[in-house]
Amino acid sequence: MLLRVSYRDSTTALLARLSYTTIAPLQRVLNASVRLVYGLRPCDHVSATAIEQHWLPVEARIQFKLCFLVHLTLIGNAPTYITDLLQPVSSLTSRGTVLRSATRSDFQVPRTRLKFGERAFSVAAAKSWNNLPLHVSIADNTDSFKQRLKTFYSAHFMINHSQLLLCNVLCTV
Repeated sequence: MLLRVSYRDSTTALLARLSYTTIAPLQRVLNASVRLVYGLRPCDHVSATAIEQHWLPVEARIQFKLCFLVHLTLIGNAPTYITDLLQPVSSLTSRGTVLRSATRSDFQVPRTRLKFGERAFSVAAAKSWNNLPLHVSIADNTDSFKQRLKTFYSAHFMINHSQLLLCNVLCTV
């Protein structure tokens, strides 16, 4: 089965490492969509419904798309202009296979001096991929990878959401 990188996948990756003030309006649109689709009232919280229906928040969705593009690079289904932007740690001649990251299929994260440089695909995608747990990044096929990745980001979001709720409860007491 041949997979192609869609226009939607590559444009979502452009949103990597944007500030909260830029992402917040997109998250509000997603929240409004959850309310509309599931018939929630304007004052209802959407996080529980979004988690239950496996709708990732905007920031997690961006990280999901970045990691998916890296996965397509690893299996050879990404365009060369994306493949050329990523350099595996194992291919670096100065380091060899001495580092654990060389055996984990991690990618080199290029150094940047500016915040804007952190938004480059070569930096943002490498950081996102290198932060994945090993059981997610070594998935055998694309379907199992996507399932593990979405489960990872859903669980990560649920933990962050429950910490936020706990903080809100403690602050009101």
